[in-house]
Parts: sequence; C-alpha cells; structure tokens
Amino acid sequence: MLTEATSSSFFNSRKTKRHCPAISMGNLLLAITTISLSLVPVGAELGQQKPLRFGKDGEFKILQVADMHYADGKTTPCQDVLPSQVKGCSDLNTSAFIHRMIEAERPDLIVFTGDNIFGLDATDAAKSLEEAFAPAISSGIPWAAVLGNHDQESTLSREGVMKHVVGLRNTMSKLNPSEVHGIDGFGNYNLEVHGVEGSGFENKSVLNFFFLDSGDYSTVPSIPGYGWIKPSQQLWFQRTSMSLRKAYTNNPAAQKGPAPGLVYFHIPLPEFASFDSSNFTGVRQEGISSASVNSGFFTTMMESGDVKAVFTGHDHLNDFCGNLMGINLCYAGGFGYHAYGKAGWSRRARVVVATLEKTEKGEWGAVKSIKTWKRLDDHSLTGIDGQALWSKSASGSRRKKVIGGS
Repeated sequence: MLTEATSSSFFNSRKTKRHCPAISMGNLLLAITTISLSLVPVGAELGQQKPLRFGKDGEFKILQVADMHYADGKTTPCQDVLPSQVKGCSDLNTSAFIHRMIEAERPDLIVFTGDNIFGLDATDAAKSLEEAFAPAISSGIPWAAVLGNHDQESTLSREGVMKHVVGLRNTMSKLNPSEVHGIDGFGNYNLEVHGVEGSGFENKSVLNFFFLDSGDYSTVPSIPGYGWIKPSQQLWFQRTSMSLRKAYTNNPAAQKGPAPGLVYFHIPLPEFASFDSSNFTGVRQEGISSASVNSGFFTTMMESGDVKAVFTGHDHLNDFCGNLMGINLCYAGGFGYHAYGKAGWSRRARVVVATLEKTEKGEWGAVKSIKTWKRLDDHSLTGIDGQALWSKSASGSRRKKVIGGS
C-alpha cells in the first residue's frame, strides 16, 4: 500500500486507515435520489445568478473536482481499485464522494476541471452529464465547469456538451464570452468574487477566476498529441485581465496592485514538468501529459501579473503543487472511480480558500492570503498537504507551509 505524504501540523487528527470505496445503502440512496430530483430541462429559464461574494467570515472556499469520468451510473464499474473493493463499486461512488466533500467543506464554489464524463462509455451524454453534476446541483451551491479531452466522445459534440452544461441549474458556467467572436474552444469565461456585503469592497471584485478550454487533441496534422490554449483565448485572457486590473485600481476602494487571479483548465501546461520532488508539495507518479507544443500561455499569465495559481486535472496520479516564478501550478489528483488510478491510492479532491484582510476601520478588505489542501476519500476524508499558495505581505514570494488548518 502506498504511503500518503502528510503534514503533521495539518489535519493531525485525521490519521485513519483507508476505507473500501463500496458505499453504504444510505449513501447509495442519497446518490440515486439526488440524480432523480436535480435534473432540469436544457434551455429552461434559470433566472439571474447572484454574484459570487465573500462570506461574513471573510473567506471564500473552492472545491475542485478533477476527472470524474462519469458514464452510466450504477452499471459502470470502478477502475483500479483493490480486489476487495470491486464488488458494488460504480459511478455512484463518485457521486457519494462529491456529497461527502460538500458536506465536509461547504464550499462557496465547486469547480469541475474536465473529463466530467467518459464519453466512450457514456450511452447518453446529456443524461451522464446531468447525473455527474447532480450532487452539485442539488446542493444549491454555485458551480462551474470546463471541458476535458473525453467529454465530447459520446452523443454530443464539444459545443453540444458545453451548451448542455450551461443549461443546468445553479451553474455559473458559460459557453464563451458574449462580447468575443471567433474564440477557440467552448467554455472560456471569467467569474468575479465581490467583497463582503456592507464593506467598502461589496461592489468590487477582489478575487477573479478564469476558465479556459484547453482542448482535446491537436487539430494540426503535423503536431501530435493533446490540444492547447490558442492565441484567440490568450488574447481574451489578456484583455479581461487588463480590464479587471484597471477596475481594481480605480475607485471605490482603489488598490495599488491587482486582485489575485486563479485559473482553471484541464490539460496541464508544459511548465508542469519544471518540478521535482524537492520543490513541490504532493506526489508525481506519472508523466506530464501536456501538449507537444508550448503555446506560451504561462508567459502570458506571467505578463498579466495577477495570476497566483493554475489548477488542472488530466494526469490522475499526480496531485502536486509547485511554485514557478510566482505562479503555483497545481494538480487536483484523480477524483472519479471510473477513471484510471492506482489500487490502494485514494481518490482525492483539492480545496482552496482565499481569506480577506481587515482594514484600519475594522471591516473586511482585500484578499490577504490563499491556501490549499487535499482530502482523500477514506473514512475521515483525511486532509493532506496543506500549503500557503500566496499572501499579500509576501507579494508572491516563496510559499510557506500552513500552520494548523481548517
């Protein structure tokens, strides 16, 4: 059995043996009930979404779910689990894990970073998408999604998949920016998180999310392998980042530097290969399956000056997070039970929390720090690898270990 890398000062009361992923009857019924009650017709009137906002406790929490690989539910078997865990293990274990994570962490936003369904094994793409996202939908928590390289391999095109996602309840996902024409891919959009209601930052975005479609496979015959973030997407990112930075430095509550930005997409950048075990937190158990060409998006983010971390999926056995020139490059680790994994190595999810500072007047102000950890799908949802990603006082300097944790 593999040993998990743990931090003794982080979740030190969470040490426990691994559990069999076979779910209880209660959780099974919960997963089935959620799926049956949470579906909405595509194209239904969803109403105006409320803007994302920091809570009265000065925190905003994000749950990242990578690579669910959902297919046909109860009839879809688990992959790469221990022999004793095979019986009764299915997509419903993935749904139960999401339920447990939501209950344990109560995130403010759930982000799905692609390969949400495994199209080759999904009989009906629309149905599989609805079932895959059902735990998030039924929770009432806002959620957002991007596409991976397997989502479009069933009965819907890549555009069709993203259109269906956008039509589901409680989602903040968007097909593409309404003001931009000719952008590559589907699911390029940004979300703003406003300050605490009643504070001087209540109408100002103090934390920005960028979501991009990293593609599926190369469409250039002479370039093999996976897709990449194209120039049209990078141009949109540059313009959006510039607009947000300008707004942040203007009144009300004008700030000197940019609000921190977090970026989510599926396929890791080539720069993820820059690390070894001496300079990241987590594990690397397989190669970095990035595109075979470097489209320069890391440089584009560096030039913007606001991006503090990038979060991807795709390589299920990697869950590390490393800092490269002030930008943290982070995997979530494989979440789904129908996805490839490693028997005895728990499925997992990444949590990120941004915390506000207090102003001289004693009210909540701008973002002070961003930290992260992961939870394992074991008996106690063990927390591991707590680390600080960024702090305002350090201005993006070398990351520090989190002391304590929650």
